[in-house]
Amino acid sequence: MIEVEHLTKKYGDLVAVNDLGFKVERGRIWGLLGPNAAGKTTTMRILTGFLPATDGRATVSGFDVFEKPDQVKRITGYLPEIIPVYPEMTVTEYLGFVAAIKQVPSAKRAAALDRAVKVSGLTEVRRRLIKNISRGYKQRVGIAQALIHNPDVLILDEPTIGLDPAQIKEIRELIKSLRGEHTIMLSTHILAEVTQTCDGVVIINEGRLMASGSLEELTASFRKKDGVMLKVRRSGDEVVASLQKLAGVDGVSRENGEIKVEWSPGRDLRETVARLAVTQEWGLLEMRPLAMNIEDLYLRIVGGEQ
Repeated sequence: MIEVEHLTKKYGDLVAVNDLGFKVERGRIWGLLGPNAAGKTTTMRILTGFLPATDGRATVSGFDVFEKPDQVKRITGYLPEIIPVYPEMTVTEYLGFVAAIKQVPSAKRAAALDRAVKVSGLTEVRRRLIKNISRGYKQRVGIAQALIHNPDVLILDEPTIGLDPAQIKEIRELIKSLRGEHTIMLSTHILAEVTQTCDGVVIINEGRLMASGSLEELTASFRKKDGVMLKVRRSGDEVVASLQKLAGVDGVSRENGEIKVEWSPGRDLRETVARLAVTQEWGLLEMRPLAMNIEDLYLRIVGGEQ
């Protein structure tokens, strides 16, 4: 659905995007991550046809962004970081104005507006002036204007910036509800949001691609050990010693009141560990797989670890 090949953008001697390449499949939600000035917003503006590239190729739903920008804009909805609203308009007036600009046929505008209002959760405030609604509702208006022409692709630049935790959760659930029907790429600085919303990520730094893939693929590629974290009522030395004796176990250690059991990737000793805990009556309370959190993964990738 979105394909980028050798994309480069220069501002004089400054290279904002440098030989970037990645792919986002249809119906997926993909995060675009990177530190400040990494080239995220520049990349999004190029994909939406608002900014020309210096070199390379980008296609959206099969249309070349540079050769057929009008077609790309017709099938793409864009939410920039600064929400493009007119405060003196009501929500309905503004969305009707946007529908006209985006050339939604007159006979279909009322239905398109009603759909955007409903999907974005704006029914309660649709007749209020935009200047009198909350920041969370303004963000929903921004998403509604991106959705008004029912695009195949949504490009969302920091869709939850400036929101409180409750509003972030609401916008996150809204974005997730659009999965499948729309292909979505969003940028964010809230890494936890990626794990709760996105199917995969593109991580860039200084305009260069650092990593791209599903979260599971990236985590697996950086994880040197598999294993589990155990929480048991009995956690004395005898428990650790028994786990260390299991064939295939590479290491056992205590961490914050839990026991970490590690083995080499490719093995799966979860059933063996659980059976031992039950037969030895250790009081098994919890067992969960080892997982690298998104913060560690991000820092390692941005730091240049291959």
